Amino acid sequence: MPLSPSVLKALITTPAISPMAKSTPKLTKTALGWAAHDSSGKLTPFIFKRRENGVDDVTIKILYCGMCRTDVHFAKNDWGNTAYPIVPGYEITGIVIKVGSNVSNLKIGERVGVGYVAASCLECELCKSFQENYCDHMRPVYNSIHWDGSPTYGGYSTMLVADHRYVVHIPESLPMDRAAPLMGAGLTVYTAMKHSNLFESKGKHMAVIGLGGVGHMAIKFGKAFGHHVTVISTSPFKEKDAKEKLGADGFILSTDLKQMLRNRRSLDFVIDTVSAKHSLGPYLELLKVNGIISIVGEPAQPIEVPATPLIYGKKVIRGSIIGSVKEIQEMMYFCGEHNILCDIEVVSTDKINEAFDRLAKNDVKFRFVLNVAGHQSSKL
Repeated sequence: MPLSPSVLKALITTPAISPMAKSTPKLTKTALGWAAHDSSGKLTPFIFKRRENGVDDVTIKILYCGMCRTDVHFAKNDWGNTAYPIVPGYEITGIVIKVGSNVSNLKIGERVGVGYVAASCLECELCKSFQENYCDHMRPVYNSIHWDGSPTYGGYSTMLVADHRYVVHIPESLPMDRAAPLMGAGLTVYTAMKHSNLFESKGKHMAVIGLGGVGHMAIKFGKAFGHHVTVISTSPFKEKDAKEKLGADGFILSTDLKQMLRNRRSLDFVIDTVSAKHSLGPYLELLKVNGIISIVGEPAQPIEVPATPLIYGKKVIRGSIIGSVKEIQEMMYFCGEHNILCDIEVVSTDKINEAFDRLAKNDVKFRFVLNVAGHQSSKL
């Protein structure tokens, strides 16, 4: 998930602070992207310039980019902070085609990924402790301003110049299209579980609220970590997918009061992926004493939190957003070892607006991936 709209509104007008900041950007690399130019959100081909490959940079030929509701919100200026033209996309996979002289960890021809963070200050306590995604000077991969003063454009484009410190290796076992949404949807739930100590012991009872692009990855990681996973949904027809397709152990229909009462105080951990307005009250009742709810969805309106079920059980509500580059890399290796991949529908560039319309209606199972390079095969 990205930074909040209020924070991003300030970021898009101010370059990131860095000792390497340049006064005049050299925009020499021509790229083809798909951009929105106004609040209609319609994406059209867009020729633009990226910066020259610097000593700390790698140039990446983009193959695939995940598509999510965040991209739609930005394209349509739903949060009031979009700087047009905007090229969305922060779940990027591709091949390195050029390497700067200071780069030793990446080589030409390597399979790589780039997530939401394009730059940070590199000097604060957060950056030095591998938490650059929380740095006050973090700059997103699109709808922002880079160190050199140039606008950032995202992964709905043919190529990207990226600082190597924000680029990760993708294991050979992972197909590049299905690996792309791991950079966002996968990372979101991975870090939420990690920071709620779900890596340290197996056999916990956890639940996932919402079965979409993020929720389906929570099931996969939960099972891989050795936990009992239940899906909580308002849609009874999702039970079959949850259990038969994704391997969930249980299903609770949240509109069924009897089911909710039957599962009272049964869960150690709940991950809330819902981005619509809702109350946490019913879900707090499902938690055991000392249970945790981790919020990774971001409703536009405040979430209701009743105090009684919270204090009568020492329950914890916490938030989590994307993850650091270090965490992306460890997640990628974990996914390679355990064959964890997103379930996707590949979208050709000529169907990009159709996919956007379907995203707005939640008509996707479970994640769209834009086939930027036009490859027919899902394995590279």
